[in-house]
Amino acid sequence: MDQSDRRDHLPTTEAAVTALHAIAAAHGREIEVTHDIGADRTSRREAAGVGVTADPDGSLPHEAYAEFGGAPQVSVRLYPDDDALITVEGVEFHDVPRDDVPAFLRSVFGGLATVRSRRFPPVSSLVVPLPGDRTYKETVPVYLLTPWLSRRIR
Repeated sequence: MDQSDRRDHLPTTEAAVTALHAIAAAHGREIEVTHDIGADRTSRREAAGVGVTADPDGSLPHEAYAEFGGAPQVSVRLYPDDDALITVEGVEFHDVPRDDVPAFLRSVFGGLATVRSRRFPPVSSLVVPLPGDRTYKETVPVYLLTPWLSRRIR
């Protein structure tokens, strides 16, 4: 089985960040990563209170945000809850399981992502295929059709 066809298991945010660095290197992209550690610093735990860094179970939540250089513009926010927000050229893919992030990025950087467009009703969607006949699909507002997205229209 090809490495890109297997499903990655990324048990921690740090393991996911390591995978992002490997993908960036494999595709010749720069990557910049920032980390937020502690319940008072992560975006989904704003009600943690002042000075409260650990979750009620004593764990220390870790969130990371990565931006990739080059085209397409891609960013990934890895949440402590084992999911991610991936943004490709302004199109947001919410609640992507952390284990799907590497395959998602390989698909985008490998040129497999396409924009499907219909005339009636006029709708465009960015479609990102993953191994195993799985896909992620999000609507692309017409005002977000960047040159990179326009080249992907099928």
